Amino acid sequence: MPESQRAILSVYDKSGLLELGRGLVTLGFELIASGGTARVLREAGMPVIRVGDWTGFPEMLEGRVKTLHPAIHAGILAMDTPAHLSELERQGLKPIDLVVCNLYPFQRTVADPGVAVADAVEQIDIGGVTLIRAAAKNHARVTVVVDPADYDGLLSELGQGGVSEATRKRLAYKAFAHTAAYDESIRSYFQARGYAGASDLFPERATIHLERGQSLRYGENPHQQAALYRIPGSSGPLGGRLLQGKPLSYNNILDLEAAWRVVSDFDAPTVAILKHNNPCGLASATLAQDAYPLALAGDPLSAFGSVIAVNVLVNEALVAQLGDLFVECIVALLISSGVRYCLNALTEL
Repeated sequence: MPESQRAILSVYDKSGLLELGRGLVTLGFELIASGGTARVLREAGMPVIRVGDWTGFPEMLEGRVKTLHPAIHAGILAMDTPAHLSELERQGLKPIDLVVCNLYPFQRTVADPGVAVADAVEQIDIGGVTLIRAAAKNHARVTVVVDPADYDGLLSELGQGGVSEATRKRLAYKAFAHTAAYDESIRSYFQARGYAGASDLFPERATIHLERGQSLRYGENPHQQAALYRIPGSSGPLGGRLLQGKPLSYNNILDLEAAWRVVSDFDAPTVAILKHNNPCGLASATLAQDAYPLALAGDPLSAFGSVIAVNVLVNEALVAQLGDLFVECIVALLISSGVRYCLNALTEL
């Protein structure tokens, strides 16, 4: 391990920070940290250089300007070449080898419909994004980490002699994806508030940001890989909650979405029974348990191995009518706490 290894840490989410800091100190790293990150590390007894002491310039404007300084960014962006390293030396600067950074919680802040624009603006991270992008750009030499889930792997590789090129590339990609999603959430927020003007109500290009909810056993066919993506912050398939059963398959999800779209078009209590993405029964009634036998009568044979969607509460009276019919999944607006059946899954939206 080279003696000159340095890391800059600036994290809003401090999960795993102390363990990471201790591990880096043990490995001989010199730690540079900003604001609250430095305070947490120092209170835990770790040697930390505050950003202001490293740059010789104090934090300004109530913390809006901390890491935006040549002593930081030249150290990150310098390539591992004699010309760059000698230029750093002439300026009295040192290279930085590791950047650990995550951002102000803009997405979480604007998820509150009542948040004021001024409060949302204060959660737009500037210095953090710049740190991440600089380190990711120079990933040939610098390692960038934006996710606490990567801390253990980072320490493991460092302890074995250094971070591999493949890992630096993977973490750089993850960093650029992180800042891209962050910027898109900001753009989307301001567009929704009319900042773009009427001319950009339907922009030429639009980006949808999703996060992976789960990996699936396989896709439509066993030889295909697949994963379920969801709107950030939603808790499960179709934005609902998986109440019981094994993880949903690709075909389960496809049928559940189609079934839910069908019943969502009706105001009255409605039951839809779907198989292979096609309704084989559909009925409305005063009560959902009265609609179910009518929907089943549409094609009782095809209902075997189907999914069922209900646009109101699913209660014990409805489920009791299933009898020995094999049903893959049920999706409903609400599901009674007393409903616990041997189904693949119960999904509540």
